[in-house]
Amino acid sequence: MFKGLSAFPLTPLSEAGIDFRAFAGLVERLADSDVDSMGVLGSTGSYAYLEKHERKRALREALAHAGGVPVIAGIGALRTRDVLELALDAEDAGAAGLLLAPVSYQPLKDHEVHGLFETVCAAVRTPICVYDNPGTTHFRFTDALHGRIAALPNVASIKIPRLADDPAEAATRVAALRACVPAHVTLGVSGDASAVRGLLAGCDGWYSVTAGLFPEVALQIMRAVGSGDEEGAIALSARLAPLWSLYDRFGGIRVMACAAALLGLCGEDCLPLPLQGLRGGEREEVTAVLGGLGLLSNN
Repeated sequence: MFKGLSAFPLTPLSEAGIDFRAFAGLVERLADSDVDSMGVLGSTGSYAYLEKHERKRALREALAHAGGVPVIAGIGALRTRDVLELALDAEDAGAAGLLLAPVSYQPLKDHEVHGLFETVCAAVRTPICVYDNPGTTHFRFTDALHGRIAALPNVASIKIPRLADDPAEAATRVAALRACVPAHVTLGVSGDASAVRGLLAGCDGWYSVTAGLFPEVALQIMRAVGSGDEEGAIALSARLAPLWSLYDRFGGIRVMACAAALLGLCGEDCLPLPLQGLRGGEREEVTAVLGGLGLLSNN
């Protein structure tokens, strides 16, 4: 479950609530693909914008439509008591894994983040993925802290942030972290533009925004890496450079929301305010890039 390709879909919603019909459709697309797992209620899944009751129902909808594909549930929240409630609920619902980021308003200290994971690990049996996402949490893990947390019971993976563009630097980063954590804890790369570098550097998996809507594109890269075709994997990723550029400019969630709407998979306004979807020239640019990559056919 914490190896291979994990796809992270949108949670389409408006001020009226989650569009569960559209959400189920996105989950079913992944169930019909060959992804190894799906991560619901991650950053692209807008977990931080949802009430606890919405998150609980969304998880159950995902499990009902996942077709046996393992579901990893995001459980991050500001307060430890809420994280625990979400963790126990996800375990009770049948989630195969839990994804936990150290969400905060007041900046957190290392010992506070360790305490959070220690508390959750003691309360559940379900394996946990440490969500290292400084771009949203503004917390930066040290390798030493990763090592301490990875030694806790039930910690099974680390979702690492985007790697450097230089392949040698990326490989050095992966090796340094690998040396700090137990052998059974997998490393999964996120930041889709750097996925191929992480996989070629020895990451066990890819936690992918792109795969949440376009799983076959991500699977092509995974298959090339798995078959030892390094040049082919790099070429496949390079072909997607215009898409990676859109992520950098607009944010992956806005690009994926726009793409899902273009495919007719959800409404035009499917992000939680104050987030707003792309309009005008930005939308036209996304349309042109996706069309050029052959991604606008709703298969």
